[in-house]
Amino acid sequence: MNMIPQRTVRTTCPYCGVGCGVLVEVTGDIVSVRGDPDHPANFGRLCSKGSALAETIGPEGRLLAPEIGGRPASWDEALDLVAARFGAAIAEHGPDAVAFYVSGQLLTEDYYVANKLMKGFIGSANIDTNSRLCMASAVAGQRRAFGADIVPATYRDLEEADLVVLVGSNLAWCHPVLFQRLMAAREAHGTRIVVVDPRRTATAEGADLHLPLAPGSDVALFSGLLDHLFSFGALDDAFVSAHTSGLDGALRAAQATGLRGAAAATGLDPSALLAFYELFAATEKVVTVFSQGVNQAEDGTDRVNAILNCHLLSGRIGRPGAGPFSVTGQPNAMGGREVGGLANQLAAHMEIEDPAARARLARFWGAERLAERPGLKAVDLFRAVAGGDIKALWIMATNPVDSMPDADLVRRALEACPFVVVSDVVRDSDTVAAADVLLPAAAWGEKDGTVTNSERRISRQRPFARPPGAARPDWWIVSQVAERMGFGSAFAYSHPAEIFAEHAALSAFENGGTRIFDLGGLAGLDRTAYDALAPVQWPVRPGEPAGGRLFGAGGFQTPDGRARFVATPPRPAPARREPRFPLVLNTGRVRDHWHTMTRTGRSPRLSAHIAEPFVEIHPDDAAEAGIAAARLVTVESARARIVARAFLTPAQQPGSVFVPMHWTDQNASAGRVDALVRGDTDPVSGQPALKASRVRIAPFPAAWYGFAVLRDRPERIPADYWAAARTKGGWRIELAGLAPPADWADWARLLLPGAPAEESLLAFHDSGSGRRRFAAFEGERLLASVHVAPEPVAVSRSFAAAALDRPCRDGADRLAILAGRAGGGRDDPGALVCACFGVGANDIARCLRSGAARDVETVGARLRAGTNCGSCRSEIQRIVDGHAFAPAL
Repeated sequence: MNMIPQRTVRTTCPYCGVGCGVLVEVTGDIVSVRGDPDHPANFGRLCSKGSALAETIGPEGRLLAPEIGGRPASWDEALDLVAARFGAAIAEHGPDAVAFYVSGQLLTEDYYVANKLMKGFIGSANIDTNSRLCMASAVAGQRRAFGADIVPATYRDLEEADLVVLVGSNLAWCHPVLFQRLMAAREAHGTRIVVVDPRRTATAEGADLHLPLAPGSDVALFSGLLDHLFSFGALDDAFVSAHTSGLDGALRAAQATGLRGAAAATGLDPSALLAFYELFAATEKVVTVFSQGVNQAEDGTDRVNAILNCHLLSGRIGRPGAGPFSVTGQPNAMGGREVGGLANQLAAHMEIEDPAARARLARFWGAERLAERPGLKAVDLFRAVAGGDIKALWIMATNPVDSMPDADLVRRALEACPFVVVSDVVRDSDTVAAADVLLPAAAWGEKDGTVTNSERRISRQRPFARPPGAARPDWWIVSQVAERMGFGSAFAYSHPAEIFAEHAALSAFENGGTRIFDLGGLAGLDRTAYDALAPVQWPVRPGEPAGGRLFGAGGFQTPDGRARFVATPPRPAPARREPRFPLVLNTGRVRDHWHTMTRTGRSPRLSAHIAEPFVEIHPDDAAEAGIAAARLVTVESARARIVARAFLTPAQQPGSVFVPMHWTDQNASAGRVDALVRGDTDPVSGQPALKASRVRIAPFPAAWYGFAVLRDRPERIPADYWAAARTKGGWRIELAGLAPPADWADWARLLLPGAPAEESLLAFHDSGSGRRRFAAFEGERLLASVHVAPEPVAVSRSFAAAALDRPCRDGADRLAILAGRAGGGRDDPGALVCACFGVGANDIARCLRSGAARDVETVGARLRAGTNCGSCRSEIQRIVDGHAFAPAL
């Protein structure tokens, strides 16, 4: 008997900036994924997305060959054309007439080569990244305060802190593994948790104190804190005197706010605010974690500096369990910053405005036309494309038609641009549709390189599969274009190990301790050592311990070595209500999806928790607008309109709504929320304000609602509203229409595969209620079922979807499918709660009713729900809270 060979590959998760280690086990064509117990980021834990990685790989939907104008092409033809068109644009209009827009999904080696080509050899800094949308304000604030883009804290600090303040960070959903490390620390030694967020998120539900401040008032809150720390004796005079400058100016601005001004601006009860201030002042070990809710604002950089000011004044930085901590959104946002992936930076944390740094980099690269000034940041870059200033644009590993603010302008810009190149993994995305040339890139599992996580830890992404078709690594693609543009000698790489060694050598080049970012200890790695590289935290200097906390004893990267306090007077509060657009739109993520779903959308398990775009609305705002729960809603700004499902919740502040960012034209009829978002940016960082656009809401005037499960997705979905998601065995689709079709049976056949004949279409119509149901079978196999009603369809989505994956053996099974609910003693799991283990709300309720469980912990012990990444624990708690237990005897 021949045994199928097995192998295990140690690699890194491609999702958020936590940078979890992953063990991929490959047995023939079977791939499974589990957490790496030896990786210092996660110690074996994975979130729901990481746990489902094996469901998101494979050739389906992949871009498998280069294309020119929609037709297949060879690599030589496509690369020659890209080089020729970029070269012609540069020759006629100058180097600033071309641009690259890249991504935190790229590996460091890919990023390095792209940045080197654009800044070093094309001679323009017009290379920016989608990390501009998530981390640019943190970068700018850290550069203003520390002199360089340095995150001083480590993950261990979360476990050693006595107080963790989470600001604009839904850690439970967006960085679940870090959240579980924090929860474990709380269980072990009573860590206190404060959440500062306008929404009552899953993270806020687990906090000791939730401060639901008014949107846009973060600077005022932390200005008040700075004033309190100074006034009530929390000043670390020795640290401030020895290692900082500028305190007087920052204090004057803070004192002008004070507790009274902070309470007025935030709308918080002064007693709650004072309780937070006193807790911070009385606790030596404090970590402040901040993320997109801080960064994605017109005053995002000031928000960052307001937080950093508090840590500098109290000396709570660089010590065990103490420091400000920016957690990044993408797997390699930090790696991209290390190599100069932002338009206003050079590689190796050197400043583009510094002539000495430019000369140093030019010498190292042998570059004769190094860029001399910052390039266009993301929002301005696409405005320049729209205005005709950019003649050739190359987009790598990102989907700006959906993720950029003012997204419809971005789409129009790409349609008007003379030459657009897109390197991507997928064949169909809203950005791919605008490309003149498509270049098939290698995906996770095929790529070979490094990423850097939020705590400065470099980890390897190792391949365990060959790229399908003609797909190639991004570094190879860029190097081939560079060679065709005449720069071949500087891009003669044969393996990513060579690129990494050059990157490490550059970080140490003429450094001499002047730059904290230093990988000199890794510059001599050969291919074997690179392949075996274990996770390591920078700086990595020869003969010194690697990594660790920074700035506990000063050593900032400013000219005088001192950290700078930055005065951050709060901006005037925006008008609370505007008659035409009275609500503030907040955007963000959901638990189980990632960016624009090109990866997570392939997983039925990840699509089961939330399967369509939704809008969180406070019940008071919904009542004022005449919106009922679960009905469809239009959300409209001055730029565009979307349609989403209404989710009424008091967790949302009155006057604000929340819509997730993930839906695109590939999976919903009108769900691209960033088309609503204005393109205003922070003046320092250039990061767009993705959480403060003005909108209005109204009922979507649906005449009918529908829900369908289909083995095959139809080419055209006959509905005014639809949202499609994968399910095991096929697709699930939510539907609605503004007017009923002339013939419902003909309409149903447009959805059903093969347009079944009348006699093979099982149908039911209740003329009194207006409810209709259709189903089509092939033997014992369900091909499709469709449910229609004048109101949101009341069928069990989980039961209906599961019917695609099980035999329908008799009439009772078929009638249950038409009814849309389980029968014959079959248990319906209900709406998915735990994506890691596939546990539904009904499963949990049954467990509670049986007496087998009474709380979140015993639910986990019985069903495993909530025991992996833990991001569903707040939902489990709500089910527990809603269950009436019999009194104990």
